[in-house]
Amino acid sequence: MSDTPIFDELIHAPTRLSLVSLLAATEWAEFKFLRDSLALSDSALSKQLTTLEDAGYVEIRKSFVGKRPRTSARLTELGRQAFADHVAALQQIVARAGLAVLPDQVTH
Repeated sequence: MSDTPIFDELIHAPTRLSLVSLLAATEWAEFKFLRDSLALSDSALSKQLTTLEDAGYVEIRKSFVGKRPRTSARLTELGRQAFADHVAALQQIVARAGLAVLPDQVTH
């Protein structure tokens, strides 16, 4: 994490944030696992992975198991750093907003 948290617009998009969060918890994740976990179509997941790969945040590995292609993805060190910075920036925003209030303390 850098000294100053950085809000990352690329990661912040809801689908990419979910995808990066999933990848942050694994070393490598298979395409099928990511697709099913995020309830995305193959094309939607491919598009998001390509966007993250183009930014240098994700590494894609293609291989074969028998005659079947297998695609896996992982966060690069840059991607892990960007995610950590983004999470820190979100935590800072929430802290500034004073949202550390318990739900039963909120009045409507």
